[in-house]
Amino acid sequence: MESPNSKKPPKKPDNNNLLFRYIGLAFQMMATLGVAVFAGYKLDQWMGMPFPLFLIIFSLLALALLLWQIIKDTRRQ
Repeated sequence: MESPNSKKPPKKPDNNNLLFRYIGLAFQMMATLGVAVFAGYKLDQWMGMPFPLFLIIFSLLALALLLWQIIKDTRRQ
């Protein structure tokens, strides 16, 4: 039988790896929001809408998807 003291402690995550993960996540968020806003703006222009309906819809959809992805990625730890 193994003694309780012979077990290795759980490996602590490296701070640099966490930093790069969150930096990558932030850039992904900015890019996704930028693409959603641009696509909504262009679609509103193309359809000649007086109110920016697609810009709002695409932006909110992108935010919801990004929040879901953040929750999913941060739970893994």
